[in-house]
Amino acid sequence: MELYNSYIQAAEELLAGSSVERWDYDPARCWPDVGSNELVMQREAAFELGGSGSPAVSFACFTTDEKLIGRDEVWLCGPDLDRIRGDSPFARMVFFSVQDIGEADEAYRAIQEIEFAKYHVHPKGYMTRALSEECREQVRVSRAAVKEGISFRRVGFDYIRKYKENENVRNVRVIFLTRPDLDYGAVREAGKKVGEITRSLSTILEGIPTDCDSCGLRSICDEVEGMRELHFRQSGKNPG
Repeated sequence: MELYNSYIQAAEELLAGSSVERWDYDPARCWPDVGSNELVMQREAAFELGGSGSPAVSFACFTTDEKLIGRDEVWLCGPDLDRIRGDSPFARMVFFSVQDIGEADEAYRAIQEIEFAKYHVHPKGYMTRALSEECREQVRVSRAAVKEGISFRRVGFDYIRKYKENENVRNVRVIFLTRPDLDYGAVREAGKKVGEITRSLSTILEGIPTDCDSCGLRSICDEVEGMRELHFRQSGKNPG
């Protein structure tokens, strides 16, 4: 599963000139999880990540190349939660190193199962609202959580803890972006392309035509190395 590799590398290049804090995963330091999505009222909120029309992007990439995701980590580019004073731009990217999860059918189902785990992560005082098809995730953070010391490091650890319950997951890198001057438009476009890759895996299962000139997936096949070969392997034909 190397279809997403170029987007993992592009994200690292985007952050190359920025100051990035990195923390190795420590399961003992996860932020408390309340077990269900906590309602944080507007009057209780310190700020919203992605609020007031600010960018709010979220997407996940997968690879079987263990060298790309060497260990479980949380990265932060921009102010941490204790230094944000108002609604802020926000992105959360998650990169997974996974076991060999097979061809299109097995891979799509495995990816969906791994990604679905995010809906079972409920950090205390950290209410998420996600629109997966638009690769958008907005977060409302309570004043009480800020006062108690919530941080991206500990929230990220909570995500990693949940993701690693899946036996296909080797390592996880959770990246939070809050730096105001980052190119969030580029991050959003990357998220859309990643979403197209995942949806393409689903479409391949439906038995799409193997005439490239008439196929709606041609653009993504042209751009993503390995997608065309996967398509034709699934159909039992030779891409020529």
